[in-house]
Amino acid sequence: MFAANRLLRASPAARTALGRHSGKQFHASAPAFVKAGDRIPDVELMENSPGTKVSLAKELTGKGVIVGVPAAFSPGCSESHIPGYINSPKLKDAGPVFVVSVNDAFVMKAWGKALDPTGKSGIRFIADPTLAFTKALDLDFDASAIFGGPRGKRYALLVEDGNVKEAFVEPDNTGISVSAADKVLA
Repeated sequence: MFAANRLLRASPAARTALGRHSGKQFHASAPAFVKAGDRIPDVELMENSPGTKVSLAKELTGKGVIVGVPAAFSPGCSESHIPGYINSPKLKDAGPVFVVSVNDAFVMKAWGKALDPTGKSGIRFIADPTLAFTKALDLDFDASAIFGGPRGKRYALLVEDGNVKEAFVEPDNTGISVSAADKVLA
């Protein structure tokens, strides 16, 4: 109770400092649950069609990358975020790369063809239409005002042997700074 009262009476700068010391943090969104050391959830996702099931937990037995985006075909995702990975000279050393979005399998297939028509990059576009994978990582947020319903935050996970090695989650859910290819594949 004393710490809470002290926090309420403090200036904004002092609140931030006090919040850090008390274990509380002030963010645009709640801190992501997923962190280094966490296992990749064994959840069925879809690739190319609803009948083609994929589990990233089973696919990522070595090193790899999972890139989460709020929406296929959205401007930031299509013009900057995913092209940054497709065109990165460091992509070949990253291991398998999966782009996951809360869209249906047909949309993800079409988006993959639009961004990488020849499939030369090797990036696989995976659908999480029920949010099962996204929720298991605690990376969902209410995007009703923009996308009409819940979506996944923008993030990138470096994975090694089925575990998260490093998590890059955008603090504002949709920006492109910490999860950009040049930061993640550096």
